[in-house]
Amino acid sequence: MTNEQITPLPRREANERRLPPGVPNPIDIHVGSRVRLRRTLLGMSQEKLGEAVGLTFQQIQKYERGANRIGASRLYELSRILDVPISFFFDDMTESAQAGVADGGFSDTPQAALEADPLTRRETLELVRAYYRVNNPQVRRRLFELAKSLANSDVDLADDES
Repeated sequence: MTNEQITPLPRREANERRLPPGVPNPIDIHVGSRVRLRRTLLGMSQEKLGEAVGLTFQQIQKYERGANRIGASRLYELSRILDVPISFFFDDMTESAQAGVADGGFSDTPQAALEADPLTRRETLELVRAYYRVNNPQVRRRLFELAKSLANSDVDLADDES
């Protein structure tokens, strides 16, 4: 070990460190929403995920809402079961969540932001599941190209109308 001087991080005021009781941490809300996103993309129920990690579905619900914090070992276990790297749970985090700023406690703000994401809509999840049920890789690739073509034609039509 070297004798280098370690510079301590600046101390935050006590009222900056903790959220009021009953207010979930924005990072916990984000991580929970990513657990929910991946679970639903896989078509897995809360009950099945709970069984895989030895918890009740109610505990999974609390994790997904951010009401209960997910510990490091549990997050590692969830990453293995959901087949994603641990970093997946922290991807696409808002700046306010990164700063640990609460969005109003139990208000609907975090949920509204989640629903605005097209990846969390039921229609998107059903489309992704149907796509992966197509067994023939060539057909699946053609379907992918068709969807991209249709999306581009919508953009082209909108440009023509402007």
